[in-house]
Amino acid sequence: MRGNNTMELEEIRAKIQRGLDKKPIEDSLKFDCGTEGAISIHGGTARLADDPADCTIHISRENLAKLMMGDLNPLTAFTFGKIKVSGDMAIAMKLGKLLG
Repeated sequence: MRGNNTMELEEIRAKIQRGLDKKPIEDSLKFDCGTEGAISIHGGTARLADDPADCTIHISRENLAKLMMGDLNPLTAFTFGKIKVSGDMAIAMKLGKLLG
């Protein structure tokens, strides 16, 4: 099995979609991984796109992979600046539904 640092953005998107299929989030949310791309969530669908969103989470692809694998605590990552949130913070708090 590959390490978390090699997880590609498409693999992360697919994992997010599986979470959304189980526990949909209707809000618009975006994971902005800078030059590596973005994953936008709208209407319970995750896609590789840099769409406008009510909440944007700025995070590196590596840290997003760790977050999705459970190797990075969201609160710890936020506290240490590995995650930056812009927009509606209440939407960011719903991420536990995706990760749980």
